[in-house]
Amino acid sequence: MTSSSNPLAPFLQRNGVVLLDGGLATALEAAGHVLRDDLWSARLLIEDPDAIRSVHEAYLNAGADCILTASYQATLEGFLRRGLSQVKAEELLLLSVQLAMDARTAVLNGPHRTAVEQGTQSRPIPLVAASIGPYGASLADGSEYHGAYGISDAALADFHQRRWEILTRSQADLLACETIPSHQELRVLLELVRLTPGSWAWVSVTCRDGERLRDGSPLREVLAQVDHIHNLAAVGVNCTAPRHIASCIREIRHVTRKPIVVYPNSGAHYDEKRRTWVEGPVDGHEEAIDWQQAAVQWRVLGAQGIGGCCRVGPAAIASMRTALMGSPA
Repeated sequence: MTSSSNPLAPFLQRNGVVLLDGGLATALEAAGHVLRDDLWSARLLIEDPDAIRSVHEAYLNAGADCILTASYQATLEGFLRRGLSQVKAEELLLLSVQLAMDARTAVLNGPHRTAVEQGTQSRPIPLVAASIGPYGASLADGSEYHGAYGISDAALADFHQRRWEILTRSQADLLACETIPSHQELRVLLELVRLTPGSWAWVSVTCRDGERLRDGSPLREVLAQVDHIHNLAAVGVNCTAPRHIASCIREIRHVTRKPIVVYPNSGAHYDEKRRTWVEGPVDGHEEAIDWQQAAVQWRVLGAQGIGGCCRVGPAAIASMRTALMGSPA
């Protein structure tokens, strides 16, 4: 993973926007997989990797310009607790990248492939982003939605660094640090980005409203110093209710000229005890999202990477593609 230029640049130069994929677990559950497990979708790296590859293909066929790997909840600690060896755990992290790359190859060479022949493509070759989930995801207790881990910066850095080193050695185009709930964890990850100048990454936080991270930190404050990190490809917000995204974009744009990525959840509520998403009113709000209209609005406000997170599937991504830039081909 070495590049002198921002991997998002070809998409931004061509269309002004890069279309991200949607929820990996969402599409896996729609295909019948039960993911109520401490490893969540990462369990299928062990048991059914073909299912993961199929989901990647579905998002690419829906028009996604960038797919995120199944490494969000794939950690060395989690695999070791499952009884796997250190070597096997590292192999599974690298497998998450390989599955995405295989899916990309299959779609580009398949009967429904998009026009991506080198030199004549109507869109650049899609990107593979290696997902780096928050520490809370490894605990499988829903703590990524508050970030109150009660551990030191050093312990948090140690947790992230081991997976970071493995994924930066992979063939992914960049890293995606996502669903970051706290200023503390954001600081740790931004430092890892800075200390790895040969690799590109984006950071994406999760917010309680249109101005603050889950831990209450103001967006403007935590992202105020990101422009000096050369290899930070983008900053943004994910796994946040759609109704907050417009405000989040405005807040971020006040303090940075970096590309902004937004990929919200469906607006549902995550039930930590039941380990499932619950549709319906949240805090008195019922969200019925027109993804085409929303994508256009976020683009007008300044978002340059747009997609979906939990409970957002390939159909929504395809509709965003149509609204933003026409058909996938």
